[in-house]
Amino acid sequence: MPKHTVIDSPYGPLTLVADDGILCGLYMTEQRHRPPEETFGARDDTVFGAAEEQLEAYFAGELKEFTLELRLKGTPFQHSVWDQLRRIPYGETRSYGDLADALGKPGASRAVGLANGKNPIGIIVPCHRVVGAGGSLTGYGGGLDRKQRLLEFEGGSALF
Repeated sequence: MPKHTVIDSPYGPLTLVADDGILCGLYMTEQRHRPPEETFGARDDTVFGAAEEQLEAYFAGELKEFTLELRLKGTPFQHSVWDQLRRIPYGETRSYGDLADALGKPGASRAVGLANGKNPIGIIVPCHRVVGAGGSLTGYGGGLDRKQRLLEFEGGSALF
């Protein structure tokens, strides 16, 4: 049975969702592709200790790589894209084309972008580190303003 909590962050409230104690969702307010609230289960502030600690350390600039167990729900292709996202180092960006190439699917930039947009665990699975060709700032489920702020916070090299 899923459980959720809401925590404060420099980017607004974040809703954390866990299934059997394993993080399966991190959603911003007004996020595109955010599931309905009723799917988050009952509020329980006791099962998110490690996630809250790591997010707090990340926002304080003390953590650059998350080590949480995650339960990502999606298609095999989405999982392959999300795995690539987790390989993008803190402070760096990759283009949708770079990710498609890394998956051995050149020309699949659009499919990569769609999978990126369906990422259920934002920030921790760093979909904000994906930019358009030439480093342009492009879509982000949490809004372009948040994406830009996250990249600036990390010292990212995107051109915008």
